[in-house]
Amino acid sequence: MNKEKYKELSVKLSENYNIANIMNIITKINDKFSDKDIFLEITEDSVVIYLYQLDVDAFSKYINSIDNDETEFIVKLIECITSIKSYGIKGKKRVFVDYNKERKVANRKSKENDRNQNFYADSHVFAKENNSVPPEYLNKIICDKSENFLKKLPDNCIDLVITSPPYNFGLAYENHYDANLWDTYFEKLFEIFDECIRVLKYGGRIIVNVQPLFSDYIPTHHIISNHFLQRKMIWKGEIIWEKNNYNCKYTAWGSWKSPSSPYLKYTWEFIEIFCKGDLKKPGNSNNIDISAEEFKQWVVAKWSIAPERKMKEYGHPAMFPEQLVERALKLFSYKNDVILDPFNGAGTSTLVAHKNDRNYIGIDISEEYCKTAEERILKSRNQMSIL
Repeated sequence: MNKEKYKELSVKLSENYNIANIMNIITKINDKFSDKDIFLEITEDSVVIYLYQLDVDAFSKYINSIDNDETEFIVKLIECITSIKSYGIKGKKRVFVDYNKERKVANRKSKENDRNQNFYADSHVFAKENNSVPPEYLNKIICDKSENFLKKLPDNCIDLVITSPPYNFGLAYENHYDANLWDTYFEKLFEIFDECIRVLKYGGRIIVNVQPLFSDYIPTHHIISNHFLQRKMIWKGEIIWEKNNYNCKYTAWGSWKSPSSPYLKYTWEFIEIFCKGDLKKPGNSNNIDISAEEFKQWVVAKWSIAPERKMKEYGHPAMFPEQLVERALKLFSYKNDVILDPFNGAGTSTLVAHKNDRNYIGIDISEEYCKTAEERILKSRNQMSIL
């Protein structure tokens, strides 16, 4: 019997126990229950429980019915098993081993081909040949309109685009009116995103942090995602950025405790991820800088990260935190990759790229924000030189 497939527990034997009585209990349990579910062994000082799955209620009822004086041992045995709080459910049984293991799909690749994986991107015409960024633009903060400057970059030269475009909520951005007609807003946004797609390398990624305007019932994340799908980009996934912002209002006017128009409350934003041409991005394995523990935590697509607390310091109303950008860069890019933010604002994307050994290009129309972005990088360089 392969004991490695079981969860192993133990109950310490005290001097007060009658070993003959304990052996009797163990024998009855092993006779009553399948060894595919549970079996017990006695060692010199413990009873070892090998547990795979178990109807805990039936087990408890049975061993309490055994005519035996070892009540204390029976209580400890039940407590040992019921103390396990992580398990799956299969019928009436708790499954303690491999309950969260992904089910294997036979002939997975063949079935993916049969379903026509990424069918919506099949007819793309993206070139596979990648190019280099002109050196005069590398590791620079560019004060310009993105739709103008991006035209200066060659096709297929950027490894990763990460950005959070203006929300169009009426926030007080420098040099930007943030309450345009929605048609005007999306027209300008998509003009820039189309240029981002053009300059993105084959296999490169675009990551967009976006907050829908729920009061206007504008599903911005869906509208943006639909645009990328129409441009034959492959949807890599969606991350929920849980901001734990429980101060947002509960109701719209007149909707309190009424089904007429309940106002749904959101404490999170969305991070949409798209790939150009291929889900896989080639790179040098020596330039991977994510740890095993980080990888295990961050591929769970719900990130609980507090909002940026220094927005007043930098004079920007809607900055995302450094931790969010760091996770995105380590998960989806290699060291020395070129990172682009076409709405660079106060420069969080470019700063984090610099700190994590990536090259960067940050674009913003505001001279004030560009100056702030440069100052943040300069400060980081000075701190690193001291170290």
